Amino acid sequence: MVIVVETELGIKTSGELDIVDITGEIEKIVSKTGIKNGIANVFVPGSTGAVTTMEYEPGLLKDLPNALERVAPRSAEYEHEKTWRDGNGHSHVRASIIGPSITIPIKDSALRLGTWQQVVFIELDVRPRSRRLVVTCLGE
Repeated sequence: MVIVVETELGIKTSGELDIVDITGEIEKIVSKTGIKNGIANVFVPGSTGAVTTMEYEPGLLKDLPNALERVAPRSAEYEHEKTWRDGNGHSHVRASIIGPSITIPIKDSALRLGTWQQVVFIELDVRPRSRRLVVTCLGE
């Protein structure tokens, strides 16, 4: 029998480029579903947040923001600013590049992540936010 479980995960961020390890919370959600084999999808509703995987370690917590600054600099001119003047044109571009969701396989009731791979939420907006992530698990 196929099981589909959707739930929300609330997180608070400290502002721009806050990288939050959500692996443990996703693992808890998966364990409560009873799904042995399937997939877990984590999605952020919103256009200035992103979800991905990385090795959650001090070096990369500096490297990723530095790389994002090179790819979509805060100081660059963005058309979004001409319309909204909210100071987050770069945030929208960065979020679009990384993406709003990730799908992770589930096998034997566990996320199939690599040894050094964690699931992270990245706050790309220019201010602290309260976010609700949608976690959908599908499987048997």
